[in-house]
Amino acid sequence: MAKGRLEAFSDGVIAIIITIMVLELRIPRGGSVQALGPLLPVFLSYVLSFVYVGIYWNNHHHMLHAGTGVTGVMLWANLHFLFWLSLFPFVTGWMGENNFAAVPTALYGIVLLMAAIAYLLLQRAIIRAQGHDSILKKAIGRDWKGKISPAFYVVSILVAWRSPRIADALFVAVALLWLIPDRRIERRLAE
Repeated sequence: MAKGRLEAFSDGVIAIIITIMVLELRIPRGGSVQALGPLLPVFLSYVLSFVYVGIYWNNHHHMLHAGTGVTGVMLWANLHFLFWLSLFPFVTGWMGENNFAAVPTALYGIVLLMAAIAYLLLQRAIIRAQGHDSILKKAIGRDWKGKISPAFYVVSILVAWRSPRIADALFVAVALLWLIPDRRIERRLAE
């Protein structure tokens, strides 16, 4: 199977996820700047999730370009990944609407953790399909960011029960870590 269909389907699902998230933003009542105040937590949770979805979309795009084809295992691993991403609008809205309370923040961390695990499973499925000389395997190397991120999510889930603000700071830290452009796959494909 050609990977173009997988990419197009994934891009469509990710576009829908972003659309659903933005539709959760409510129009403020009143025309003053003060009317925006109550919406700030919802907006901040939206921005954080938008950044996460953007990071995943970007990395997913590069990862699929490193693949040579698509297998059934890759299709299921991709659906598993998209399932966890599809929960972003729900946890984003719940966390924002409840001013980053402990339970919604912990659930947000769980969804981030599961999305990271699903992404790693998809990555492994692609590497397995390519064999020992996998372009993707050579490109990602030790993948320290891919290993440290789930650890941060686990810590944030545990911390959320005592201090949701620290958990939120950990979410932001991981997002900032991934915002730094990662050119490993691009360099490997150019070789």
